[in-house]
Amino acid sequence: MHEHKGMISIWFFIGVLLLAYGVLIFAAGVYDVFQPPAKPVVLSQLHAGVWWGLLLLAMGLFYSIRFRPKKTQGN
Repeated sequence: MHEHKGMISIWFFIGVLLLAYGVLIFAAGVYDVFQPPAKPVVLSQLHAGVWWGLLLLAMGLFYSIRFRPKKTQGN
């Protein structure tokens, strides 16, 4: 794939979005672990928010690092 000068890959932005969503979902999942709701949902003991948040964080880190903008030497 040919990269144009000064262009940033869309996959980098997807990685940043996955990171942001991962942080939010993970934080909400951890909050639910320490402050369980009065009426928990079915299978709440599996803590899906924590696992899903960690998965999104890992994917976001991978995409953000793999497709981060490269520094060019000179102009």
